[in-house]
Parts: sequence; structure tokens; C-alpha cells
Amino acid sequence: MNIYFITFGCKVNLYETENMKQNLSENGHRAVLSEDEADAFVINSCTVTEDSDKKLKKKIRQLKRSYPESIIILTGCFPQAFADKAAELYEADIVTGTKNRAALPDLISRFGDNKQREVSVLPYSRKEAFESMTNTRYDNNTRAFVKIQDGCNMFCSYCIIPYSRGGFRSKPLDSIVSEVSALAAAGYREVVLTGINLSFYGVDLGLRLADAVEAVCEVEGIERVRLGSIEPEVISADDIKRFAEHKKLCPQFHLSLQSGCDKTLNAMNRRYSSADYENVVKLLRTNFENCAITTDIMVGFPDETDDDFAESMKFAEKIGFAKTHIFPYSRRKGTPAAEMEGQIPEEIKHYRAAKMSEAMKMHRKDFLQSQVGTISTVLFEREKSDGFPHGYTPNYTPVKISKKNHNISLRNRIFYVKIIGLDEDRCLGEILYEGE
Repeated sequence: MNIYFITFGCKVNLYETENMKQNLSENGHRAVLSEDEADAFVINSCTVTEDSDKKLKKKIRQLKRSYPESIIILTGCFPQAFADKAAELYEADIVTGTKNRAALPDLISRFGDNKQREVSVLPYSRKEAFESMTNTRYDNNTRAFVKIQDGCNMFCSYCIIPYSRGGFRSKPLDSIVSEVSALAAAGYREVVLTGINLSFYGVDLGLRLADAVEAVCEVEGIERVRLGSIEPEVISADDIKRFAEHKKLCPQFHLSLQSGCDKTLNAMNRRYSSADYENVVKLLRTNFENCAITTDIMVGFPDETDDDFAESMKFAEKIGFAKTHIFPYSRRKGTPAAEMEGQIPEEIKHYRAAKMSEAMKMHRKDFLQSQVGTISTVLFEREKSDGFPHGYTPNYTPVKISKKNHNISLRNRIFYVKIIGLDEDRCLGEILYEGE
């Protein structure tokens, strides 16, 4: 059966989609690159916001209208968190959650035999084991994602994830090393460690995230190791010192902020203050040369006043992020924040998001400008539509080579590059020589 895969949401979902591709391929199915070739569609859903739910439902209905004879398979976070609502999406022929993806080949086979709709969403138990899941390839990617952690026990007041992912659980170190070794053998030179709440890796195994970093950095053939989004309340000074001992670990850290206002952080049920956050940033910048700190900032959380917003923006400007993802608060049914008083009108939320974005663009430009004159390694990806080679430095500065390359492909090769200028939201560079 030809299957077209659609992923909504985060890098963890991307990892899981790739795993489903491999699982289904091993069971006689084939992933295709065009909707028109598909006999079936696997939709890996996200449910972080109600807007993502609306987009998901719209896509399912559009596919069923366009391809009425196809099999629509819905999986991921939405059915796991809202099993009843997912069951009511009758355009989906097969519905399963985040827990039961390994059963997809059997569910597809049963549906093919009897044409009876399959709804199988299994609940998580209190001591859930880490889902056995390994990827050895990523279509068209030069970096590979490795999911090493799942679940969350923190219950931030705006977040549905604990309901869609279950509690903390971690991949054993030997499984991580085995997967990364296979990726290195397949030619990948950079891996990104990901998780739903990555900072809590190992809490169920008596380990720390630093243990996973150390193990992966020792894998021969891997040149770069990156971390996905991390949380400030659990990263200690000792963790950071251990991180810094490994030159393969890239000096770019996506340290989730959400708000620079302590009143808002408390209402969000975040477990740190702005001072705690700033201390972690200082430790990272002290231990990592030319370190880039990126983040997420939410605006318009319930009862966020103009003064609260101003405090959050002042703090963000003080930190000076290399890049910032800014988004307005989205009311999520099933979370405490959805029932809070002081819900902010949409126009105010979008005004604040635009104002914060404008301020953070200046810091983005300052960061890119600070890279001019430096020499760094760049791992090149495929050429963009402009014909110029593009890649990233260890601190995730995007680099575009100033001259077109007509002779050889630079893809998945590392070169030393001198940064000579800026080109919109990336740097311009000149190749000096190839790295080892």
C-alpha cells in the first residue's frame, strides 16, 4: 500500500513519523511523496493549541473529499488527549494515539480485511516504559533527530501535553548509543537529541541529561550533537560544566522562557523565576564560547497587564536572544488557564506579539552582526532555490556562501568558513578549507 505521511507539530512528532514510515515499510507498505500516489494517509497530529486542532480537522476532511477511496489514519497527540472527539471524526478510518502507533500495521490489515472503522486509543499507565523506537534515516535531511525522552509531569497551567503524552520516561543509554551509532554508519554527522521535556531525561532511570550527552558525544563518526528545547529549572551548574567538557556539543541552547514577568510565570505554573532563568543563561555563556541562546515567549496570557507585558519584554531585551519564537496565548480547553479570569482579547494579544517580535528582530540582527569576522565550521545542507550552498555553524548561525558552487556538492560536508557579512536573516560566508 502506498502511504503519504503528514506531520503536525514539533520535532518529536517528526521523529515519530519517520519511525512509523520505517515500521510500515518493514510490513510491506511504501511511503510516497505525492498525495495523488497514496492509497492511505497517516496524519501524525499535534494538539498544543485549539488552532492546531482546527487545522487538523480541516485537513482530514479535505483529504476525504479529494480522495474518497483512500484510508485516512489519524494518530498522535490529538486522539490521545481527546479520544472522544477524535472518535467523532468519522472521516478518519483508523484512529489511534501516541501510545499505540506500533499497532498501525495490524490496524491497517484489519481495516483492509473487513472495512470496519478502527478506533484504538490506549491510556498511559503510571509507570509507562519508554516506547521502543529507533530511526536510521531521515528523508532529505543532513541532521538526524533522536528522541530520548517522552512525557511530562509538570502540568503548566496552559498546557495539554501531560494529558496527551503521559508521565516522564526515558530511553535507556545503550539504546541511544545503538541508534546514534547506526545513524553515524548511515552517514549522518549531526544529531539532535529531542524529547517532550528533554531536561528531565533520566529522572526515571537515575540519570541526567548530561549522561546522554556524554554517551552520544563518544560515538565515532558523529561530529555535532545538539539539544532540543530545554527547561531552566532543572539544568544545574554541574550539568552545564559536564556539557562544556564535550566539544561536539553545539553551543546553541533553546532555553524555554514563556514570560519574563514573574507574576505571569507563577500563573503559568512555571517552576522558575526570571532571576533563575538569567542565572542559567550566564552559566551557559560563561562555559560556552560564542554561545547562542534561543527561546519561546508567550504573550497575552490571562490577566497579563500592560505592565506585565512591558516587564516581560524588558527582560527579553536584557537577555539578548539570538532568535525568539513569539506566539499569542491560545486558550486550550481542558487546562486550568482556559478557566482563568482576565482572558485577553485577541486584538491585544496580536498587538503584543507584533510589538515583541519587532523588538526581538533587532536582537536577532545584533546577534548575526556579532558573527561577522568570525571563523567557524559550517555543515552544509542541500542548496536552496537560489543556487547557493547554505548551512549552519555550531551555534546555529545560518550561513549562505557568497559565491555559487558549480563544481561539487557541499551537502553533508563540513568546511571552515569566514563570516563576511549579512544577507537578510542569515550570514554571508567564504569557504577557507574543508574540516576533518
